[in-house]
Amino acid sequence: MTSIPTLDTERLVLRAFVRADAPIVQRLVSERVIADTTLNIPHPYPEGGAETWIDAHERQWQTREGVHFAVVRRGDHALLGAMGLRPAMHHAHAEIGYWIGSPYWGQGYATEAARAVVGFGFAGMGLRRIFAHYLARNPASGRVLAKLGFRHEGLLRRHYLKWSQPEDVIVCGLLADELEGL
Repeated sequence: MTSIPTLDTERLVLRAFVRADAPIVQRLVSERVIADTTLNIPHPYPEGGAETWIDAHERQWQTREGVHFAVVRRGDHALLGAMGLRPAMHHAHAEIGYWIGSPYWGQGYATEAARAVVGFGFAGMGLRRIFAHYLARNPASGRVLAKLGFRHEGLLRRHYLKWSQPEDVIVCGLLADELEGL
């Protein structure tokens, strides 16, 4: 299988993470607000956690367990966050997940990157469905997905524990034949 592809958008390059990205990843995800708005990022973020996470990416891609993209701003090459798919190829579907560093919130980067990754999932990986779970108290994540045409599919009440508190999670999905202009 080939290496993780590079995806280009108007303002962004989505590429494989490299070990040199680890200090920036560590800094961005160490903010409590990032852990607070995501399902799987711990706080405090463990020292060396970014290296361990990055080191797993190529194997995950080769075994079709996942693909992770560094979201990089085209002009200055700033690493803004991460976007990825966790597929179940035998079902031809994948879960999309992402985080953007808080200094870059509200500028449309998550939507632009997600549009590219969703397009890659359908056209490049042959997926028929992409879905997402997000915390009900994080409506910004829901807006990113809604802009791409994801449909609300349900509410999982008290589904996850975050900071030892039960959290409601919203599920939404997009089918390949629902794509419009991605």
